[in-house]
Amino acid sequence: MKKVNETFELLHRMISTKDFLEMKSLGGEIPFFIAPFSPKNQAEVDKSIKGLKNKLGNQGIDVLEINLYDLAFSILDQELGEGEIFVLEQQVDKTEFKEALQSVMDVNEVLMPAIKRLIDNSPAKLYFLTGIGLVFPFLRSHNILNNLQNVAKSGPTITFFPGVYTGHSLELFGLLKDDNYYRAFNIDNYQLKP
Repeated sequence: MKKVNETFELLHRMISTKDFLEMKSLGGEIPFFIAPFSPKNQAEVDKSIKGLKNKLGNQGIDVLEINLYDLAFSILDQELGEGEIFVLEQQVDKTEFKEALQSVMDVNEVLMPAIKRLIDNSPAKLYFLTGIGLVFPFLRSHNILNNLQNVAKSGPTITFFPGVYTGHSLELFGLLKDDNYYRAFNIDNYQLKP
């Protein structure tokens, strides 16, 4: 397995190319990429994502990072009142709490419109999706990705996924198999065609 810094150097070289940014060589497929990583490297990956965004920004490539955890808390604070989610957490059991979160964070009615607003209000043509592990189990990665393809169309989306992506299934933390998901390229296997 490559070291995180080597992975991000390769990632930078790949995604800063004109062909990648213009979504060429995809054969009509959606421009979705999964960048899997070992969950034990989360802190280093977070730091590397920030560095990659800065490096790309210095090259004039705007990146919109959609951190699902930050977005979810922003929505929860708007819907319930600031900090009220912590009060609710103390008042109900885990199952009720998860159900309450899922009802407020409906993927189609709430989350996707919020992500669409972020995309519409950003000049970026490259999107990073982060925070996937932090929103489990009330938001599921395959559900987000299946719905995101209707919203994030104007540029490539790279999902930083703490786990394994086989090209057929997402395994969060390398342990929890989610529903099958076939629509994204595993960035580790992707090569731009000449």
